[in-house]
This record gives sequence, C-alpha cells and structure tokens, in this order.
Amino acid sequence: MATIVDVARRAGVSLSTVSHVMNGTRNVTDETRARVEKAIAETGYVRDASARAMRRSRTDSVGLIVSDTGQPVFAEMVRGVEEVASQHGLTLLLANSAEDPAREAEALRVLAERRVDGLIIAVSAESDPAPLARWRESGIPLVLLDRLGDPSLDQVGVDNVEPMATLVSHLLDHGHRRIALLAGDLAVATLAERRLGYLTALERHGVVPNPSLILTGTGMAGDAERAALELFSRKDRPTALVTASTPMAAGALRAASQLGLRLPDDLAFAAFDNLPFGDLFSPPLTTMDQPAGEIGREAMRLLLRRLADPDARPSTVRLRPTFNHRASCCSADDAIAPQTPAPTVGTGTKRSATTSRRRSGTTSKG
Repeated sequence: MATIVDVARRAGVSLSTVSHVMNGTRNVTDETRARVEKAIAETGYVRDASARAMRRSRTDSVGLIVSDTGQPVFAEMVRGVEEVASQHGLTLLLANSAEDPAREAEALRVLAERRVDGLIIAVSAESDPAPLARWRESGIPLVLLDRLGDPSLDQVGVDNVEPMATLVSHLLDHGHRRIALLAGDLAVATLAERRLGYLTALERHGVVPNPSLILTGTGMAGDAERAALELFSRKDRPTALVTASTPMAAGALRAASQLGLRLPDDLAFAAFDNLPFGDLFSPPLTTMDQPAGEIGREAMRLLLRRLADPDARPSTVRLRPTFNHRASCCSADDAIAPQTPAPTVGTGTKRSATTSRRRSGTTSKG
C-alpha cells in the first residue's frame, strides 16, 4: 500500500508539501499542486482517516437526532444538515428518537461513544434532561433543531406564533368564527407556540376561544383522524379547521373524506407545515410551509461556527415560513399567490428572498 512518502518521492516535493496540498493548510503553486495530485492518483495513496482523526483529536463526524425521520419536514431538515456537512468533509450519523426519551438517551450515549465532533438534536416531547445535561458538561458542541427554548445554546427553528396567527386570521377574515385547531402534543415546543398563535389571532379579532375546539393528543395521523371524526360529527361542528403539523393534516383530511365533507364548501381547511404536493390536492390546500431544508443547513452552519469558535455567543435563529393561500379555505376565485408573513418586530438581521430570519444572542427567547 502506497504511503505519503511514496507520493512525495514521485512528486519530487517534501512530505509537508504533500500534507499542505491534501489538507489545504497552506497555499502552494498550481504546478506543485498538480504534481502532487498526479502522484496521489498514480500511487493510489489513500489517507488513513482514523489516524488523522486521532492526531487532530477529531473524528470528522457529527450526530443528528430527530424525533421522526418519516415526517417530510424532518426529512428535509436532515437533507439540509447532510448537505452542509458533506461540503465540509464531515460524516453524518443519524438517529431517530421516535419521540421516546429512552431511545433519545440511548442515541446520545452511542453518539458520545463514537466521539462525534458535535451534535444537532430535535429533542423529544418528554425528553429526559439528564442525558442532555451530561452531554453539555462534556463540552461537545450542541445545536438545538426545530424545538427551541434554551437561549444559552445555539438553536435554529421556524417562527411559529405570528405565522399561525396569520393563518387563523385569514380564516377569520373570511367570516369564520368556529375555527377548530388540531394542536397535537403541547409538550412539543413548536406545537405549543402554534397554539399560542391560534389564540393570538382569536384575541385580535375579539373571538372568545372555545376549549372544545382545541384538540390535543399525540399528534400522530391516526390519533388526529379519530379526533377529527368526533369533531366533524358534532351538531355544532366547526366551519373551519387548522392543523398544526403534516401528520395531523393527513388524519383530518382522511376523516373529512370518510364523512363526505367537501373543502371548502362544508369545511374550510388550512395547515401549518409542509404538506407534500399540497398544490396537487383537489382543491389545493392552504398551507404555511416551513423552510425545512434551510433550517437544517443553518443548524449545520451554527455547529461549524461553534467548532471553529467554542467561545462565540450563543445564537438563536428563526426562519420565516411561507403562506400559500389556496382554495381549501375559500373559493378558488379568492386564492392568491404565495406570500411570506410580514416580519415581527425584533433585533438582528433578516434574510432576503422568500424567507427572512432573526438572529440574536443570549437574551433571545427560542
């Protein structure tokens, strides 16, 4: 097997020059780089990644734990994390907690044993704080994904309160007053924030909340379907429904179909989350879509920043979802083009184009 010495001899350069070319640690001339790269190809030299990691006290790997890799929004976040990790030569180790604190704790243990350089995690709904506290004490960088709450940590997610208020206000502006919410598990920070957005919109329009129209549960599609069937079977059933996630939207739509309810004639419908191909439904579905891929990319950028500068101020980043107003909550003639909600007041910078973000330091709330 060829060694770095063989490469240096064939290229006619020093060992340090070969190292600089491979690691990008110092500029070399184009001619020298070409000779070294040609020598590597001719000798078939392959670096010993494990030995290199030991010398650098790094494994060039990062851990990612999410609650459900089967959900489209988490799948896009994973894709975003992996994209940036790959660009920087890092291997991604993925674990699925399935909203189970025990599985989450086991994933944390395994990733620690693998000596990953950093961790990105969407904590489970009933997460045990002890394993995560031990991880923080180890000093290995940590970034919270999607489910925010601790401003002393780097974290990235989506704005939930105002965008949900925008979604519900849209239904209120169309004359609906009995608007139900499939809220899901309020132990999940993102879902609790979306419930707050729902209540905020009602308050702004002078509508007194009806607790019987706010349905909680596991947030899984089957649970949501059962809850929606009961809801739609009431004599005083709601005229409009908002769901707080994709699984709950799927369950509610299945229940509406079983009862023969037509959208939007019998029931106005809107969903917060990324329903795959929502524009292909009949009628097309009104949604508040998260920039899930960019959330994942930003989480990996925050982790890289923390690896490069362990003493940097913690950063909280919230990206804005996009409001897609379609025919499921009004007549087709009323539908308008997708739009992004107006920014909320806050400090920091905003990202242009279809999404914007607020970035702040330790005083920010997640």
